[in-house]
Amino acid sequence: MRGQTAIRTLTIRIPEGKHERLRNLAKARGVSLNRLIDELATVALAEYDSETRFRAMAARGSRQTGLALLEKLDLEKLDLEKLDRAFS
Repeated sequence: MRGQTAIRTLTIRIPEGKHERLRNLAKARGVSLNRLIDELATVALAEYDSETRFRAMAARGSRQTGLALLEKLDLEKLDLEKLDRAFS
């Protein structure tokens, strides 16, 4: 199966109301319920991977460097807010 992804079946039990809401969300997005769950799983895994990488990097990093980066981000945010107000 080179180049192909193996597909597995996953059976979950969820309350009927939640199932209905998920079905409605899938319909609103124009995708199947299966595709919606696949997309939501992808987002959850990406968030988990990002947090794991962040925690690993934080464990190796220095507090001083981290605070300096946060300060830089705060200053950039302030500059963006000024630009946003100027063009509003």
